[in-house]
Amino acid sequence: MTGTLLVAGTTSDAGKTVVTTALCRALRRRGLRVAPFKAQNMSNNSMVTADGAEIGRAQWVQAIAAGAEPEAAMNPVLLKPGSDERSHVVVMGRPHGVLEARDFVAGRAELARAAFAAFDDLRSRYDVVVCEGAGSPAEINLRRHDYVNMGLARHADIPTLVVGDIDRGGVFAALYGTVALLDADDQALLSGFVINKFRGDVSLLQPGLDSIEQLTGRRVLGVLPWLHDLWLDSEDALALESRPRPDPAAATQRLRVAVVVLPRVSNFTDVDALCLEPDVDVEFVRDARGLASADVVVLPGTRATLDDLAWLRARGLADAVTAHTARGGAVLGICGGFQMLGREVSDPDGVEGPAGACAQGLGLLDVTTRFEREKVLRLPRGEALGVVAGGYEIHHGRVRLGADEPFLGGARRGAVYGTMWHGSLEGDALRRAWLAQVAGSSARPFTPGSVGFAAAREQRIDALADAVEEHLDLDAVLGLVERGAPPGLPVLA
Repeated sequence: MTGTLLVAGTTSDAGKTVVTTALCRALRRRGLRVAPFKAQNMSNNSMVTADGAEIGRAQWVQAIAAGAEPEAAMNPVLLKPGSDERSHVVVMGRPHGVLEARDFVAGRAELARAAFAAFDDLRSRYDVVVCEGAGSPAEINLRRHDYVNMGLARHADIPTLVVGDIDRGGVFAALYGTVALLDADDQALLSGFVINKFRGDVSLLQPGLDSIEQLTGRRVLGVLPWLHDLWLDSEDALALESRPRPDPAAATQRLRVAVVVLPRVSNFTDVDALCLEPDVDVEFVRDARGLASADVVVLPGTRATLDDLAWLRARGLADAVTAHTARGGAVLGICGGFQMLGREVSDPDGVEGPAGACAQGLGLLDVTTRFEREKVLRLPRGEALGVVAGGYEIHHGRVRLGADEPFLGGARRGAVYGTMWHGSLEGDALRRAWLAQVAGSSARPFTPGSVGFAAAREQRIDALADAVEEHLDLDAVLGLVERGAPPGLPVLA
């Protein structure tokens, strides 16, 4: 078989990533060689491949689901927002300059060529390419230069499914409107619908399903249920809200970890592994009150270190972190969060923002940071706390270490830890050794969990694939992959 499918959505976070991931695993189970593809991500959540390329974290996980080696062609264009008006561009896994909002349309032609070439290459090497769209295909202000939704579909006559999030409400209007806003040639490829995040009795939904099929002439290929406590590495910071929350009725003896949600937070999946531990409660906080009862504070990565450092001070969080350490609390800074813990952060060449910007850090570690234009992309390995450790590095900042103890490419002073390694907590031995240390200093009990992080990810992917197998008409999906969009689909005015 040689074929492809595009999974689009009525909105961001409608479930495109989840459905694409599930289909990658379900089709792999059928013995097909499957590759994921997303022409363009706009995300600060990325990953480093084995050959040193940077791609969206979601496509990396989708490749794992498909049993394929993650590579740059699976996400040829990655936009990493540094502000509301400016994004850093990664093309085929390598830095490619900066894209300003005013240049967004004009700059897309070159990016489209790179994306289409990557797609054509993948299609020549795999049985099936499952593509994920971005945002909504009905963003008509962007359609002329689109290459990630219907622009991609038109490039290769790709049959397209539209996923709608029923939990948000208005799903039938969103599905109908998505079709109706497209021109006739785009509508000819829009082949069916998937309803996502449904709670309740599907029979009560059936009249709506029948009506939307009659009104559009397109089948609803399945209704996926709401899957509780089942999240995946996401490209969208919106997904922070869907991560498991501590049970307020649970025992107060568990170690409480407060993760500061920075405005330009990046690689927030670094803390996912902490959620696996039964003796640990993880909360995401945005103000100083959230740190009051924390045992551990985590400052995650950021795509705008100096701006987010200023935000930290303006919100009173910088003082709250300092007070937290003064009373013996532990702190973990990761990449940009680590750089904030040092003495100074400078950006002489304007890599992240205005040239010449410089600010004092929190002064909790003897470290200085200077941003340079060349990006570091690598998969480091080493040892810390008596165990083997690893992770991945994605950064422009070069840290200069002082007198503090080395720690995972960073530094440690007492209960203040800083690392340049994303993903280090996914290592079960390192995560549990670190938690045992910080729990001991806070007099909290800590018993390691029994599930490893890699195994937990596999369980989540398999659970998604099981849901797709049960609730979607996979034979109909495979028919679209093999034969393309059904001929003669109605055109809505």
